[in-house]
Amino acid sequence: MTLTSCFAQTDAVLTKSVTTYLHTLPASVTVSLAVQSLTDSSVAMSVNAEKPVPSASVIKLPIMVEVMEQVKAGTLDLSEIHILTDSEKAGGDGVLKNYSHRSRISYADLLRLMLVYSDNTATNIFINELGMAAINARIRAMGLTGTRLNRVMMDTVAARQGRDNYVTAADMNRLLSQLYQHRLATPALCEQMLDILKQNEDTLTIPRLLPKSVVVAHKTGTLAYVRADAGIVYARQPFLLTVLIQGAPTPDAERIIAELALICYDALR
Repeated sequence: MTLTSCFAQTDAVLTKSVTTYLHTLPASVTVSLAVQSLTDSSVAMSVNAEKPVPSASVIKLPIMVEVMEQVKAGTLDLSEIHILTDSEKAGGDGVLKNYSHRSRISYADLLRLMLVYSDNTATNIFINELGMAAINARIRAMGLTGTRLNRVMMDTVAARQGRDNYVTAADMNRLLSQLYQHRLATPALCEQMLDILKQNEDTLTIPRLLPKSVVVAHKTGTLAYVRADAGIVYARQPFLLTVLIQGAPTPDAERIIAELALICYDALR
């Protein structure tokens, strides 16, 4: 069997396995999915991958990239200290909301908190300091056509008015592909970003059913109406996987993402 035919067979197995599984889900559940081998870009499949979906905390991936691009440009120094004020604190995920007024924290620690613990306060500090326009310009520069940052974290008024943040499964795979290939900022900064994403404390989705030896660099997101995960799975044949689930209770959505990740892993290894 040639390498090409081997990949073609794997692609057929991947498509059949994922499609068969999706047919078992309730009609109320909407899945947006993009999976692609990092060994051969022709091995891929997608479902609703270009459909914009409320991003939850997955939007923190392009924010991370803009942080590092500004580090590269010399306009942001990760070793500098930010003075946290009570007015900056946001609810939801994260630990900074429990810090005392005028706590000192480095931008490097803010970045890690934003990604590892999905800290909303850290995220909003970056949005306010980098500028929403700059982040959206970076999103466009990366070719992410269905992704948009429209509000800060935990802005429930904006969300009720329809001003939500959006991503697509295809866009997040495009971003992660560029990161994996060291095409963002600098190669060293790409490695730093990947290292942080590998430390994600939320393991209820993509990593959940995979062998413990398989490393996953990923960013999750949770809202009442969406559960999401976008990551790089470092299997024998590494692959990109982004899954966004709507119309399912959070525990069910987490299980669906985990089962889809296992199906992709089994088909691609």
